[in-house]
Amino acid sequence: MSITEVARLLSGLRAVGWTEKEINDFVLYIESGEEQYKPKPRNQKN
Repeated sequence: MSITEVARLLSGLRAVGWTEKEINDFVLYIESGEEQYKPKPRNQKN
């Protein structure tokens, strides 16, 4: 993934309302595969 793609990914996650901690944990999950960083489903109203 290029730095441009990474920047777009981070900007997109911010745009949909992810917090900085959620974003950081997600990146850690992608890199490490550790379950403690895996994103949890949010409660959404349908």
